[in-house]
Amino acid sequence: MARPHVTIAARAARSAGNVILRYMNRIDGLNVVEKQQMDFVSEVDKLAEAEIVKELRRAYPDHAILAEESGAIGKGPLTWVIDPLDGTHNYLRRIPHFSVSIALLEKGVPIHAVVFDPLRDELFTASKGDGAYLNDRRMRVSKRENLGGAMIATGFPYRQRQHLVPQLDMTRAILGQAEDIRRSGSAALDLAYVAAGRYDGFFEIGLKAWDMAAGVLLVHEAGGRYCDFAGRDGIPASGNLIAGNLHVANAMVDAIGAQATPELLKA
Repeated sequence: MARPHVTIAARAARSAGNVILRYMNRIDGLNVVEKQQMDFVSEVDKLAEAEIVKELRRAYPDHAILAEESGAIGKGPLTWVIDPLDGTHNYLRRIPHFSVSIALLEKGVPIHAVVFDPLRDELFTASKGDGAYLNDRRMRVSKRENLGGAMIATGFPYRQRQHLVPQLDMTRAILGQAEDIRRSGSAALDLAYVAAGRYDGFFEIGLKAWDMAAGVLLVHEAGGRYCDFAGRDGIPASGNLIAGNLHVANAMVDAIGAQATPELLKA
């Protein structure tokens, strides 16, 4: 049975998903702003975020919120971390792969998580110590024992192009052992797919808290591991994330660590 926090977060995610789907046939008319170079936000991101914030504030008025578009709201040990539309670039190009990501953190540690794919009506949920679920069915990470034959997901972040050379070196090192690499454009869904055993592992440079807070709890509760490029467990302050089942995550730490620059190995 879902915890009350997950029930509320799922309701908020579905409300945001309804907004996202409602505007899909009107994308050409959307107001889109470039926040930074190649970093776009649309009015749909803002409208979806407003729906989530409204639901969460109604249920938990004393909780803090950290949202991608509106920033920090309030302070306290319990913080909701929100990405209202993870995969905005996909959405604006009508590529059908994006998600809503919501996590509740207690003193920086994720304790409840929801990732929702509104197109496929797939709801990924987890609570600390309670396991991870896809539409109420238990999820487990894959059983692959090494990188041989593994399917790995990644992203090429537009804000981190200064790391392009080592990132390509890491990709080459992974591809030297793995079956293939996928780059789908939604880190939250990539992590949810790792938790569901669809992918064996994931790595990316420079993620923000809202990109990964929900997804890493899904992976952990599905029996996997998440860490930074140096193998330090927990949500990396650097945003340089590795996740997967235990064997694959460890193998990725070795392969990526051998190619990463000292800057990318910092905590």
